[in-house]
Amino acid sequence: MKTYTYTDKKDTRSGFGDALTELGNKNENIVALTADVTGSVKMSDFAKQHPERFFNVGIQEANMIGMAAGFTLEGKIPFAATFAEFISGRVYDQIRQAVAYSEKNVKICASHSGLTVGEDGATHQALEDLGMMKMLPGMTVINTCDYNQTKAATLAIAEHQGPVYLRFGRPKVPNFTPENQVFEIGKAVVLNEGSDVSIFATGHLVWPAIEAAKKLESEGISVDLINIHTIKPLDEKAVLKSAKKTSAVVTCEEHNRLGGLGESIAGLLANKLPTPQEFVAVNDRFGESGTGDELMHKYGLDTDGVYQAVKRVLKKK
Repeated sequence: MKTYTYTDKKDTRSGFGDALTELGNKNENIVALTADVTGSVKMSDFAKQHPERFFNVGIQEANMIGMAAGFTLEGKIPFAATFAEFISGRVYDQIRQAVAYSEKNVKICASHSGLTVGEDGATHQALEDLGMMKMLPGMTVINTCDYNQTKAATLAIAEHQGPVYLRFGRPKVPNFTPENQVFEIGKAVVLNEGSDVSIFATGHLVWPAIEAAKKLESEGISVDLINIHTIKPLDEKAVLKSAKKTSAVVTCEEHNRLGGLGESIAGLLANKLPTPQEFVAVNDRFGESGTGDELMHKYGLDTDGVYQAVKRVLKKK
């Protein structure tokens, strides 16, 4: 098992905020919009340095998306950000019609995603957003795992022509990916090569998957571990290559089992390479209030959850 370490823990939303400020300093076409959560989505530095290109629309998420679509008509590159639940569920019609259907170059940036919002409870815990966004034709969907990867992804989507949904979070998580990495949209990252089981993880579940892989390999189970940061377009070649090698798959995500990464991989395997699969995901239910760590453990989205899923899928081989 390759060794992965970290010197600090950082929130992924700060990776977004720092990259946005960097982009603003380089490109006058970058504009930023938020819906009354400037500090929460780490847009404060951008707002201070570029007040003429920053727009806090208040609690009007639908209006924010409409404005963002309008900015693209003048050659601007808008980054619209608020909590994942509000920028997906509350604004789906505007995203569908004004952005995806119209093929507008809007970057939809979703913070505070998943169960790790914690005490804010089910109303704020977006567990359906990846599925909602991946169903929109032409929408690129990205879910990053740490600060460095989020920063790199934010820089990359500014160069990408077309609508993007970028998902990140609030909690401080291990920052272990390379600082100056090149982020390739649609390209999976192989973290470890093995032969017994394939673990495909995304977002906040990547580090628990690494920890689970260490434990499994200490027991003689060889793990093929892959970081899927781009949900759509899915790196089908990487998925099929790994599944063919191991004949057992586990998918890990901080999202509803329905509609997320696991379902995308299941569909691919069903069509091209039927393979036993286990899901580490929220099983068709809403979240609840509690600390992020408590909820991740309760819903099985932690190191032990990944470990147990591998044990189950190996019995199906």
